[in-house]
Amino acid sequence: MAILQDLIMQVSDPELRDRILQEANKLSKQKKFGLVFEEHLPECTPLYDIPVKRGSSVALRTGKVSDIYIVQKVTDGVATCIKKDNQEKKEFPVDELVCVAEFGEPIYPYLKPIDSVCNAPDSDLWHTLIEADNYHALQLLEYLYAGKVDCIYIDPPYNTGARDWKYNNDYVDSSDQYRHSKWLSFMEKRLKIAKKLLNPKDSVLIVTIDEKEYLHLGMLLEEMFPEDSIQMISTLTARSGAARFNSFSRTNEFIYFVMIGNYRIAPIENAEYQQEGDEIHWRSFRRGNPANIRISRPSQFYPLYVNIETNRIEKVGEPITPEIDRFTVEQIQGCETVFPVRDDGTEMLWSVTPGPCKKLVDKGYIKATRYTPEKPQQFSISYLSSGTISDIESGKVKVYGYDINGGIKASNTESRKAMPKTLWTFDTHDARDYGTKVLKTVIGESRFDFPKSIYAVEDALKLFCLNKQDALIIDFFAGSGTTLHAVNLLNAEDGGHRRCIIVTNNEVSDAEAKSLTKQGYKPGDEEWEKLGIARYVTWPRTVCSIEGHDINGNPLKGNYIGSDIPMSDGFKANAAYFKLGFLDKTAVALGRQFKELLSVLWMKSGCAGQCPSLDTDELPDVLVLPENKFAVLLNESYYSVFVKELDKHPEIQTIYIITDSESAYRNMIANFEDKDTYQLYRDYLDNFRINTGR
Repeated sequence: MAILQDLIMQVSDPELRDRILQEANKLSKQKKFGLVFEEHLPECTPLYDIPVKRGSSVALRTGKVSDIYIVQKVTDGVATCIKKDNQEKKEFPVDELVCVAEFGEPIYPYLKPIDSVCNAPDSDLWHTLIEADNYHALQLLEYLYAGKVDCIYIDPPYNTGARDWKYNNDYVDSSDQYRHSKWLSFMEKRLKIAKKLLNPKDSVLIVTIDEKEYLHLGMLLEEMFPEDSIQMISTLTARSGAARFNSFSRTNEFIYFVMIGNYRIAPIENAEYQQEGDEIHWRSFRRGNPANIRISRPSQFYPLYVNIETNRIEKVGEPITPEIDRFTVEQIQGCETVFPVRDDGTEMLWSVTPGPCKKLVDKGYIKATRYTPEKPQQFSISYLSSGTISDIESGKVKVYGYDINGGIKASNTESRKAMPKTLWTFDTHDARDYGTKVLKTVIGESRFDFPKSIYAVEDALKLFCLNKQDALIIDFFAGSGTTLHAVNLLNAEDGGHRRCIIVTNNEVSDAEAKSLTKQGYKPGDEEWEKLGIARYVTWPRTVCSIEGHDINGNPLKGNYIGSDIPMSDGFKANAAYFKLGFLDKTAVALGRQFKELLSVLWMKSGCAGQCPSLDTDELPDVLVLPENKFAVLLNESYYSVFVKELDKHPEIQTIYIITDSESAYRNMIANFEDKDTYQLYRDYLDNFRINTGR
């Protein structure tokens, strides 16, 4: 309906236009079932670093990116253009135009190095920040890591109506009647590629959201991941509440977990759960299942004789058969006879037979406690589970004495772990104290609203990555960079080697855009770009948190909560910052842009060592990079030399061979069965030609 309405508005006859609109509105009100949303005009992306030339698809820098023109010619800095939808001819100064990538057309991306930070020169762990529209970045990541990603964590725009996100480069606000379907269309395109990235054998997609779209998102995820396990939890994000006019003060958000394949949720330690020093847990010795009645297993119906003065179990009796009335059983002077009987008189069972029960009593693993106020039977009987007994005998639980009733006194010597609940109320997840304030400490006034708590993100990642110390984690709505910060903290706490790739655009806020426009600046100008989120927030936070200082070079103060790690220590990690660009297909096929593709090859090889570069236009015949664990044969005539070089470096795991001959490629890789091999540039070009029109 959205596309239809756009087309109807182009009808010049007002009477006809109004009649068609009326009929279209009737259609839009018909009852629908399931998740139905508009397909909308395809998204477009402005490419500010691509030169405008004949044949380029362009838009006005200050106009709508979806209003596309085709450049017919460029003369003396003026472009003659034809509007794509109505063939209207116009002329514009070239510096007022920007090239546009349309959704679904073949794109050939590369990564332009912008900056790097190295705080662990001896480590081959390199994280990456990619400045880009995340859809095109996802296309590149699919080429690099399809089926290899362990965890995707995203915090997408919540579509609150507050002009906090864009569709086709235009802010979507509460007045847009199609804002929900635009959001769903926007999300679906990205989640389709995200699904291809995730390891089908064992991985997780984590998506945060609030009440504006959680229902729509849940239905979309159910539709896109029908074979996987999906669960939503509620999490505290603002203990004091986020006040809103004439509305409930919001204290929580939601997190969807899409759990794929043979996933495992790791039990966690948290203040809500039993911790070091807590007393051990006693369980009822009387079985509670309605099926566990006396006649179902007579061997577990017997008397326990409890001393009335000391509450100690003095004797374990023998089982009595079902036909014997329990009130006729022999009594012991000074003792209460206790059976596994409910208050209503229903005769149940004890948890074990008399033999094991006697052993448990002797060790203090069963105890009697007097009911207060009194019940039909004066005592309840409790015992320790086999897991707790195992912890006692292994030393995890320390016994420090015995109660008068014979039961042991013990406490945990280690923090006790438990499965996470569906309601998270952890103080450390407060977004103001551990999101906004942490970000402000690092980079000052960030002009970034509502960053996530670093500990909230870390806890979510721990559930699925705690036992994956080499996990590959991606966040393609990176925002202020909390996910990368959390991954570094998790690695520091347990010595992990998890690698993180984050993607963010370089948008400025709506208010900043208006201010910059008044000053005469346009998107793509340096004055505009330097205030964008990637350059002003995400990358500075990454550098400062790794090196342990604020934006002014002052050491960060305090420790990370839950550990004794000083923030001023930084992290033993490295990160590279790239901007996504686009290459000319013909130039790639002819091998003219190998230098530009080198960073892509580095990422595809696993980001080991610092990203390599070539300082000369003259390309080598053989490029062997042991520190980066990959090698490239650029001239197949040097194959024998290439093989000899590889024999010297068994650490190299990835091999690229540049050849136009499929048969030659197959023959050359026969010697590298234990390596990952790729044919250039065919592998690269085919990927982006095939993966179009999504």
